[in-house]
This record gives sequence, C-alpha cells and structure tokens, in this order.
Amino acid sequence: MFCLLSLQHYYQNKLKLAIIGQSQFGQEVYSSLRKQGHRVVGVFTVPDKDGKADPLAVVAEKDGTPVFKFPRWRVKGKPIPEVVEAYKAVGAELNVMPFCSQFIPMNIIDNPRHGSIIYHPSILPLHRGASAINWTLIQGDRKAGFTVFWADDGLDTGPILLQRECAVEPNDTVDTLYNRFLFPEGIKAMVESVQLIADGKAPRVPQTEEGASYEGIQKKSNSKVNLAQPAEAIHNWIRGHDKVPGAWTVIGGQVRLLELAGGSVPTGQPLEIDGASQPGLVTNNGLVLYGTDGKALLVRSLQFEDGKMIHASKYFSSGDSASVELTDDEKKMEEEIRNIWKGILSNVLVIEDTTDFFKSGAASMDVVRLVEEVKQKCEGVQLQNEDVYMASTFQDFIQMFVRKLRGEDQEEELVATKEVNNMTVKMPHQCFINGKFEDAENGKTYETINPTDGSVSDLYEHEHQEELATIESIDSGAVYTLALKTHVGMSIQTFRYFAGWCDKIQGKTIPINQARPNRNLTFTRKEPLGVCAIVIPWNYPLMMLAWKSAACLAAGNTLVLKPAQVTPLTALKFAELSVKAGIPRGVVNILPGSGGMVGQRLSDHPDIRKLGFTGSTPIGKQIMKSCALSNLKKVSLELGGKSPLIIFSDCDMDKAVRMGMSSVYFNKGENCIAAGRLFVEESIHDEFISRVVSPPGQAAGVLRRGREGRGHAGVWRPTASLSAPGLRPHASVPSGYFMEPTLFTDVEDHMFLAKEESFGPIMVVSKFPDGDVDGVLRRANDTEYGLASGVFTRDINKAMYVSERLDAGTVFVNTYNKTDVASPFGGFKQSGFGKDLGEDALMEYLKTKAVTVEY
Repeated sequence: MFCLLSLQHYYQNKLKLAIIGQSQFGQEVYSSLRKQGHRVVGVFTVPDKDGKADPLAVVAEKDGTPVFKFPRWRVKGKPIPEVVEAYKAVGAELNVMPFCSQFIPMNIIDNPRHGSIIYHPSILPLHRGASAINWTLIQGDRKAGFTVFWADDGLDTGPILLQRECAVEPNDTVDTLYNRFLFPEGIKAMVESVQLIADGKAPRVPQTEEGASYEGIQKKSNSKVNLAQPAEAIHNWIRGHDKVPGAWTVIGGQVRLLELAGGSVPTGQPLEIDGASQPGLVTNNGLVLYGTDGKALLVRSLQFEDGKMIHASKYFSSGDSASVELTDDEKKMEEEIRNIWKGILSNVLVIEDTTDFFKSGAASMDVVRLVEEVKQKCEGVQLQNEDVYMASTFQDFIQMFVRKLRGEDQEEELVATKEVNNMTVKMPHQCFINGKFEDAENGKTYETINPTDGSVSDLYEHEHQEELATIESIDSGAVYTLALKTHVGMSIQTFRYFAGWCDKIQGKTIPINQARPNRNLTFTRKEPLGVCAIVIPWNYPLMMLAWKSAACLAAGNTLVLKPAQVTPLTALKFAELSVKAGIPRGVVNILPGSGGMVGQRLSDHPDIRKLGFTGSTPIGKQIMKSCALSNLKKVSLELGGKSPLIIFSDCDMDKAVRMGMSSVYFNKGENCIAAGRLFVEESIHDEFISRVVSPPGQAAGVLRRGREGRGHAGVWRPTASLSAPGLRPHASVPSGYFMEPTLFTDVEDHMFLAKEESFGPIMVVSKFPDGDVDGVLRRANDTEYGLASGVFTRDINKAMYVSERLDAGTVFVNTYNKTDVASPFGGFKQSGFGKDLGEDALMEYLKTKAVTVEY
C-alpha cells in the first residue's frame, strides 16, 4: 500500500511545462511540479543581477533543465523573433507563470496547446495590478487571497481557474500575509491547477466587472503617510507597504521610513512629526502615532533615508552606542564572518568595514542565508533576520554580533503585574521562543480571565517577580492552598524525579545466537526523538506542564509547549525560571494561543517528531490524524474519562463517603480521572447518599434535593447557592465563574449523564444489586473510556478480582486520586494511549536503536 501511494502521481496525466517567471516562489512551484511528475522542458527567467542568478535559475540549472535568461521578450511593442523561436523550440504544452515581472507577448501566451496560467495575489476581480497585496492591506480588507487564472490580452482579466482566501489579521503586514498564506498555499494551488488541466477538469470562469478594481504600483513618490486621518487608516497604510519603498513621513526635518505597525501603547518621550495631529511617543515598544480620532498605533521600526534601519524605541539613542573593542577570539570570528559575507556577495571583491549588505545586491533570501551560516559557524548566538536590516554594513554587523555574543543586547522584559494574595505577582505574557520572550509575529494578543472575579489581567507593566501558586490560582481559578500543595507541589516533585533519570537512561546488551560465525555483539541505544511538541489543558496548567516536560527534557529532547489558551501564565513563568536555572536557549519554547491555530500548526509541522497531548477525545483524534498525515509523528494521548468507582457494602463507610466526595469534587471536579459514575451496592445506597448530602458534623441541607421519580435522575444542589442552574457566579463572590456542586441519584445506564464526561462538580450515583460483582463490572466497563477506576471493599480477594477486570489504565483500591510521580499514568480505549510519570513516561520521548558489531 505504501509503495502504491508513493508512486500514485506517476499514474496521473502529466504535461510538458514551460515555467516563465522568477523568485523563490517561482523556484518552489518549479520544484513541486517536477516532484509531481510533470516535465519542465524550459525555464524562462530574468538575467543575473550583480553576478547572481535568480533562485529559479539556480535550481533549474542544477537539475539540468534548459534555462533561458532573456532581458526582454519584445522591442518597440513587437516580439523578438529569436526569443520566440527559442521558446517554441522547447515544445511546451502549458505555460506556468508563478511570478513574472516581464511583459510576455500574446503569441507566447497562446502558443501552448493549453495556453498559460498565472498566479495573482488577490481575489480577482478585486485589486488587479502589480501591488495587489499592498492594496488588500491599505484598504483594510477583511479577506485576502489569491487567484490562478487563464492569461488573456487584458491586465489580470482572464477566466478564473482556482481561488483561495484567508482572513486578514489586524496586524498583518505584507510579509506576514505572504509568508503565512499567499506563499505556501499559492505553491499548492499552482500544482493543483496544473493537474486539473492535465486531467481535463480545469474550469474557466469568466471574471465579472462587478466589484473590479485596479490600483497602480506603489513607489516612494506616492508612499508618504497622510497622518491627518484616523489611526486605523494610518495603520493600514503603513502595514500595506513593503520595506521598499516603505511608507514614510518627515521627522525632525529628515525623511524616515516607517514599517511594522501594531501593538500596545505605554508612556514615552514626545516626538514632533510632520503633519501629525499630535506629537508621537518614543516608547520601550516603539514609536506611538496618533490618528485624528485620538486612537493610537505602534510603529516597530524606522529606516533612515540613507538606508540604515533602527528599532523605533532607539530613536533618541541610535547613535549613542560606543564602539566595542574586539578580543582576539572575537577578531577570529570577525574574519570567519567576513568570509561568509564574501561567499554571499560574490560580486564584491573585498569586504570592507563600510560594505553595505543590501547596496551590494543582497536580497531577502541572502538575509536568511547569512543568518543561518553565521549561527552555524558561531553556535549559541541568537541572530534574527531583522538584525541584518538593523546593521547592514559589515562594521555595524560585527558590532551587533559581538554585543549579542556577550549578552549585552538584553532587552527589558515585558511582564504583567497584579496585586493579589498580599503580594505583587509579576508574570511574563509574550511567546517564549529560543530563550527570549517575543511578541507574536502579527502582534496579536488575547485576554486571560481570572475565574474568581472575571477580571482581565493588566499586561503592560515592566517588572517581574514570582509566586507560581498565586499565578495558578488567578489564572485557572484553583483554590490557593490546593494550587500551592498540588499544582505547584507535585510539579516540583515531578521535575526532581525525572532529574534523577537523566544519567540512568541506558540500552541493553543482547545475546544473538543465529548469526554464524558467532562473533557478534548486539546492543541497543536509547536516543532522544528531537523536537517534541506538548499541548496541555487548563485544569492543572503547571502540573500538566511538569508531567510531560520533565520526561521530555530528561530524555534529551527540546520542546515546544502550547498551554491552554485560557491559562498561559504559569507556563510563561516557567519559561522565565528555566532561563534562570541555566537551561540553554531554544530547549524550552512556549507558544500561547488557540488550539485551532497553534495546536494544529504543531501537529502539522514536519520538524516535530513527537506530540504529547492532554485534552478531549475528539481533539485527540484530530491531532492523531494530523500527526499521521504530516510526518508520522510519535503521539501520546491522555484523553477524556468516565471513571467508574464501585462501592461495596463491606467498605469502610466513613472513608468511602469522604473519598467518594473527593473523587468527584476535588479541584472543583475539573479532574481528568474524576469518578464520573459511582456504583453503590443497594443495601448501603440510601445511607451513602444521606451522608454525602449531610456529612457528619455539618448542618443538614448542605445539598438540597431536586426532582426525582420513575425514569428520572434525582438532583441535589446546595441550598445556599443561586437559583439559576449551571455555570454561574458563586454566591459569596461578586462575580466570577463557578458551578455549584450537584448530586444525581437513580441514574440509569442509558442516560447521557451516565455515558459522557462531566468535567465539573457533578456526582452521578447508580445502585447495583447486593452481591452482583460481575454485573456491576460489566456496567462499569460498558464505556469507550478507560482512564481510571476505583473500588472500596474490606475484602482483599474481591478487591483484586475487581481490579484485574476493570478496563482502565489506573485502578484505585480503598483510595482515590492518589497519583505519584513514580507511577505510570495513562488510559485505555478512547481515553488514549501512552504514559505520563514513572519510567514509562521516559520511553514516550525516546527511540531505540539496535547496533550489531562483528568482532
């Protein structure tokens, strides 16, 4: 089956293609089409610039594909005969034009049997013209997208073959929109379009003129920012321009270029700006601009007219840095980096201190290459693409590099502060990537709610301190004492336990007897998987982090962890503490955000080799599917449960009542192994219910009795609670989100309540006939879940009989919720597979290699 699938594309219809275009996008389309079995008979691209070939030409020439580099296709409006003749000689059946800056004559467009298709980065007929992405953002469109259309003699007017669209995020720029959607999905769409044509299934939908628009090319002369308009319009204008030409205005009598808008508005130093309704503010986050509506926007970067770029926050101090004197070792690194520059800027004979990377002909792909080669040569330095733009001359680049190497470039950490629990709690709130707290690429943030009072944490102060239990309490709603003892306490125990395993991970020596002559040694090695992703829930934010991360790190992996969207704060605090503990940069990375976006991206990512997930069964199934389709990631899943607790008449009643209540109501019922259904032997059923409703030593009526009757479950709720059922503010708290503890009796097996996980303070009780051990076991196992279970009885033989037959990953006997860091934890059936905790958890993050040696 695998061979058939892998060879499937060879049995599809294939075409002879001419690729007309340029750029990295053109190169990716070219490579993808060849992988699909299509034959590229010719690549027609632009001439070399400053001695450097276009990326499409570079790859095609390596493949041995004929490459033509015509400077033009026509002169004075007429096709050049020898160019046309060279093109026709390749015999293409279809022209594919992923990105083309040249004007192609119509006798070339119409020459192939199937004609020509073109990629255009807008939802045609909207935004025809060469600056389509820019105008999508400038005009504040809520949707962006691209069109693959059949070329005709008009300007982006040909019939539509295929279209795709995406949402525009509030802080999208040309770069983020292109990199997130237009580039990767555009490549797939071009390949899909060619196959549709090959199969004779490609549509030709005429474009309507309704809603059509055409906008001109953006140049420096028409890119000045009009600051006399609302903030959103200014924001859209800035983000809708590329770095070149860039939106610009006049500051202090000089022209500056602005880019990368979006963010928050702290206090700062005033700055007069030409045409602005009020002065801007230079802040620690960047330059704040105000629109005529009084609203603000944030500019991250400024570029001087001479090309030098700085972070906007450094405007008043951009020239204050003293030159760093290099040590002998740093001078050796300088020469190694000079050689890297020389290899990239092949047209430059000598790399001098004043050599400018971009003025020497470097493009964006060269930036990526420079950053990666420097990082490989100088391991440990944290270098980003933006650093090259900020230090474009060789001398400035070396100064920046050395400061980073020495750790002198540390920026002030952004944290949230909150006065709570008689202390000032300070919490990081950004993504934690490669050892640094970073804003999301598009600047997007979301609110995290304190369940105790419904308030939103303030996320824009500049200090930090710690108290994990308090953060856990205000982030997840956990009772503070429980957070201190269990959420934080067990997390500490987990890291200490797995720290002890770090130097005890070992393979085995295996006798092998079949090979002759028998002079062989076979042994196994336990090796890390590599990059592991961890996705955790909101009920025990820190503890779930510890359960998975400690084993992952002890096994020698790096991790990318996504906390629950509503409870990210302790994970970010953990990231801060990991740096202080000396964990190397890049080993721990924290990505807050939604499961639909961040979780899905982790499931799909080709470089991630393992994903550990705790959450619901439906989401677990989706993750497993995505991990299989992407790169067959190793997966461990701890999913939903409906754990049965069987209470026999010979139990210790006091203990059974106490532990039975704890099995349900512990951590507000937000507990994956909570006893989802209690089976109580008939002879003690009424007494058990009575003692749960009115525990000894407490006033009667702690739970009030609700409806009951034939065919219905009886309902008990607290008499002191509010009258509205379900999720509500707690009676003793002005606002917040709590559900009252509830008891259902006489629950029958067919009821929804008996089958589905509650994940809240809901006790579900059913009775079973005296002595019917096997009958109650059948009922307890009649579920697709198998996470945990329990039994209360003084009869040890009965306890062992029942524990052997309960189909669950954990069985508690005369106790409940007693997990330990040394004991494996995980479920059966649709409660998942794989283990957290104990030695078994290490195996989830290791791979076994067998080595056989002949001696």
